[in-house]
Amino acid sequence: MTASLRVVAPGMHTSIQDLGRTGFQHLGVPVSGALDTEALRLANLLVGNAHGEAALEIMHLGPTLEVCSESVRIALAGGSGTIEVEGQAQPVPGFHSVRLQRGDRFRVTASGESATAYLAVEGGFDIAEVLSSRSTYARGGFGGHFGRALDAGDVLPLRRCQVETRPERMLTQGGLPRPERVRVILGPQDDYFTHSAIDALRESTYRVSRATDRMGMRLEGPALSHRDQFNIVSDGIAPGAIQVPGDAQPIILLADRQTTGGYPKIATVISCDLPALGRLRPGDEIRFETVTLEAAAEARREAKKRFARLCKTLTHVNTEWTPDEYLLHSENIIGGVVHATEVD
Repeated sequence: MTASLRVVAPGMHTSIQDLGRTGFQHLGVPVSGALDTEALRLANLLVGNAHGEAALEIMHLGPTLEVCSESVRIALAGGSGTIEVEGQAQPVPGFHSVRLQRGDRFRVTASGESATAYLAVEGGFDIAEVLSSRSTYARGGFGGHFGRALDAGDVLPLRRCQVETRPERMLTQGGLPRPERVRVILGPQDDYFTHSAIDALRESTYRVSRATDRMGMRLEGPALSHRDQFNIVSDGIAPGAIQVPGDAQPIILLADRQTTGGYPKIATVISCDLPALGRLRPGDEIRFETVTLEAAAEARREAKKRFARLCKTLTHVNTEWTPDEYLLHSENIIGGVVHATEVD
């Protein structure tokens, strides 16, 4: 018996992503993988998968899918999106698992305040690895589902034909923070820039451009002027590198970044701040803070502790009586009160 999810509508850009294919950049193969790795891990945790299992990465506008197996358990993490199941009055909130039956159709709403969200399936998608990963690299046309974003009519095979009935899981502290400041380490070619450019990077506000994609986050703001030229001998590119081409506008290189490049890099985003970049939408503002390598290492340790604390808030849902958090936050539950008088 086959098991799958059929794509009724694909959303804006929905693709299969895991934690990426590491170890092949010397061959010119990008890492790819989830932009927001914390949200991917949480989605998998909610359905009982290993944290790096491949899931659907949903950008801005979610897909509509149909269950073509006996049963399936899914969970959405990232942003404030919900799962709307046809025929059910109440949507399933994010950071909450749900079990669906064959024939159920569900729509993932827009991810809200986050650019990306992740839909995990218990057991995972039955899709072959390419170079040790199931991540989609659309520019190269490999990985994921035929190396591309989803289209209407696609059939995504699942490893499990059915899942057991059990209490669902939810995070009691749902949500992931958006960055107030993004921490960077200057270099490796900050000496290619004027002092005023370094000051602008530290002190200015930049805005995320609509030209942003999985390869790079283009920013708009004060010019980061080069001292002389803006071409260098191509060298390797680390995740989060901020390269500045001839137009003096910075680009933060993300999951689908090229492996080498010939523009100078003024700074690099520290590793623990990278997942939050996947939550920024076009038009959002971003500011930078320069830190030392030692401070970056300490920030990474603190980020791991914070994420571990968040994961510990996972709990089983009491099916006998559970307040509906979606309604609590969206409906006026004390309607009819028009006047109140204090009594001695």
